[in-house]
Amino acid sequence: MKQRGVNRVTMAVWDLEKGKDFYARLLGAEFQPVNDTEAEAYGVRCSIAWNAGIELVSPVEGRESRIRTLLEERGEGLAGVIFAVEDVDETKRQGEAAEIPVLAGLDYTQAQIDEHLQGRFTKYKEYFFGAGDPLGPGVVVGEFEEPSDD
Repeated sequence: MKQRGVNRVTMAVWDLEKGKDFYARLLGAEFQPVNDTEAEAYGVRCSIAWNAGIELVSPVEGRESRIRTLLEERGEGLAGVIFAVEDVDETKRQGEAAEIPVLAGLDYTQAQIDEHLQGRFTKYKEYFFGAGDPLGPGVVVGEFEEPSDD
């Protein structure tokens, strides 16, 4: 498995709009909407600033979620790191062989990439791993291919 670096960090915030404003003013982050239906299935709302490498997540009011628990126990801050790898399925197999549980997976079709990620990729596939302490930073690995400039 070849690691390609950090794709982005996930920051947990109580108020998504205030978080977006903070990082926009501080870092010039340009936040894009994501698939709200999918995010809400996990009890969160989120937005990504690809130019700053930040994904913000906030809990949906009245819903239980890992992010709500993390915020209640530890406050706002780092919720996870998304590592880019060359072969996400091989990384998943390595994690499973090391008895690191896969909590969830995400594999977008090109239509979903176009709709929810502004067509930024030609492949977008992630696995969310349980890394021990369930309230510590989450570990996500993903394979992200960008369109060629041809």
